[in-house]
Amino acid sequence: MDAFRLLTRSTKFKSVTKPAAEPAARLPSAGTAAIPQLFRTAEADKLESKHGKKRKRVPATEEDDGANAADLDFFHSTKRAAASSTGVPAAKDDQDQASGQRDESESESDDAMDEVERRTILNSHKIKVSDLRDLDEIQPPAPAKESKKKKKKSKKEEAPALSKKEQKRARRMYPQPLLSFKELRTRYKISGRLANNVAEQGFAMPTEVQLGTLPLLLGNSPGTNSNTLSEPDLLVVAPTGSGKTLSFLIPTINKIIRHHHSNTEEHGVLSVVVVPTKELASQIVNEGRKLVAGTGVKITLMRKGMRVVDREGEAEVDALNEDSDASGSEEEEDEDASKPQKDENKTPVTKSDILVTTPLQLVNSLSSNQTRPVANMPLVRSLILDEADVLLDPLFREQTLDIWRSCVHPDLRVSLWSATMGSNIEELTRSTIKERLERIGQTSNTLHPLVRLVVGLKDSAVPNIDHRLVYAATEQGKLLGLRQLLHPTAAAASDVRLRPPFLIFTQTIPRAIALHSELKYDIPAEAGGSSRIAVLHSDLSDNQRSDIMRDFRKGEIWILVTTDALSRGLDIKGLNGIVNYDIPNSAAIYVHRAGRTGRAGREGGVAVTFYTKEDIPYVKSIANVIDASEKLRGADGDKSIQKWLLESLPDLSKKDKKELKKHGVKARQISKHIGGKDGKDKEQEERENRRARISTKSGFERRMENRKRGAIAASRNRKATAAAEAVADSDEGSWDGFND
Repeated sequence: MDAFRLLTRSTKFKSVTKPAAEPAARLPSAGTAAIPQLFRTAEADKLESKHGKKRKRVPATEEDDGANAADLDFFHSTKRAAASSTGVPAAKDDQDQASGQRDESESESDDAMDEVERRTILNSHKIKVSDLRDLDEIQPPAPAKESKKKKKKSKKEEAPALSKKEQKRARRMYPQPLLSFKELRTRYKISGRLANNVAEQGFAMPTEVQLGTLPLLLGNSPGTNSNTLSEPDLLVVAPTGSGKTLSFLIPTINKIIRHHHSNTEEHGVLSVVVVPTKELASQIVNEGRKLVAGTGVKITLMRKGMRVVDREGEAEVDALNEDSDASGSEEEEDEDASKPQKDENKTPVTKSDILVTTPLQLVNSLSSNQTRPVANMPLVRSLILDEADVLLDPLFREQTLDIWRSCVHPDLRVSLWSATMGSNIEELTRSTIKERLERIGQTSNTLHPLVRLVVGLKDSAVPNIDHRLVYAATEQGKLLGLRQLLHPTAAAASDVRLRPPFLIFTQTIPRAIALHSELKYDIPAEAGGSSRIAVLHSDLSDNQRSDIMRDFRKGEIWILVTTDALSRGLDIKGLNGIVNYDIPNSAAIYVHRAGRTGRAGREGGVAVTFYTKEDIPYVKSIANVIDASEKLRGADGDKSIQKWLLESLPDLSKKDKKELKKHGVKARQISKHIGGKDGKDKEQEERENRRARISTKSGFERRMENRKRGAIAASRNRKATAAAEAVADSDEGSWDGFND
């Protein structure tokens, strides 16, 4: 170990560094180690270190090597080096498993926590676990209490109903937390190859969402309301960048490995991960391939034309139905209908175990491009909805529910994950699960309840980044403020400083294209010029989008202008910040946009939001999110949202919130049909379009350009008219034949 660090461990030593180097060291792209856990207390540290003392004996040299390696570990904290290294080490191969069985059994018995310790650790990390079943199904009354209640039946009937606080208290659960990834092998007996893959990725300390969800999903977690509780249906609300992908991939892969050992004949899709965007699907597949290496589990990205189920039997039934209702032209129609069936049968059914897809792609595959009813997937045992609030939004709801209903296996487990999830999503989930249980003939699900896990404050932004609201007054002011971020001058230390790479979000695709064309020459040619800035939106092809994302991750593109297509799930650890050039349509969208930076607990990220005079009615919801985030961080002195600002901003009605969520700020929408639209005259619409235009050109320059375009068009018209007249004059002397 470093002797200097060892001697100064108990002192508050401040290294002498230059002030100019401090901001650069705090940038997320600098690669400095960060604590992945956002919330914790000193009391929880004592309990976690207490339960980490029982471990396998290792030589002193190995301990020192582990301490030195902790300094280079991205997910390791120097403050927690001793606690994380005292867990039971995972077995590297089958020989280590055989030699360490006795130590593992001892650690399981010694490390068991009582309810008070579990509650202390979960509360310190701001983790709330609740059972969403009915109160009479959660836990039957104790025998002693039953005898007393039988004697006093009249008093029981007159007893008032439980209050909301009492109901919440009755629903609370305190499962055994996961203190180290090494416990996945020693306590939960996951696959040895999977445990090695997790260790090779550098994961040592679990984040809050992993600390709470992995014991639940791996099953038989002590501290639940039922001793026989196994894997539940799960609703997870956790901040962006907190490690939700790893939380559902590890249990899913381990479940499939166990299935392969017990059932060697069944081959097909066993788990489906549904996400709203293709970029997020590709990212999950890339992360999953690192974890499934050497396990025999295959994870695949859904592509166009891929077959998920075999529909040969259903095709024959459809052909018989068509024969019974055919007309005189039946033979020709059958020939045309048989052609795509033959092409479809040529494509083999995928043998992947985990399928990652967007809703429309999977529904099109199951319904043969919506020409047939949606086919069932009888082997699927795990359905994972990532960014569930979007998937169950009206835009994707029917497609997502079709996928949910197509999973007909009796042991299906469903998990929903997002950073923002409203009560309507919970009600829809409960009703869908109840409908499915009735369809398969079950009245209740006592062994697999619906559990909700919330990390931190619900629907709140990550507290480890700086949030800034900047008033720009007009569209030209926003463009000027953005250029100041691109070209920072020698300003005061309190000013916003944002360095590439970063994302710029706009409200619509045309505005993203216009902003890109306006900024692409702002970067000097010596630094790469226009190649350093790009635009990405849903109108681009899949190959174009993947190429842009590849260059952005490699660092060849510094600034990426985009819409909300990249606001969810995108994980780029070196992203220094984001800019909301246009104000988000809702507070939830702001949470996800700001969550693109500050991933895995990294500090130094910046989220800048510009707003104009037209945006003032919509700012309060964003300001409330920022204020809640700063309260979680404990920033009382240097808060960016002052109390007087929250009190002066107007409240938005429910109707206006719905309109904003659907269409965005109306001042950003450019009218395509000038004159007579919605009772507006031509001058008024031109004035509104001028306000929404992204440009720094003056009115004089625009008039000169319009005059030049008009002169060119008039010259072309004159040439065309002259050519037509010349042709007419040449035809006057020709003979037209005899007239009747």
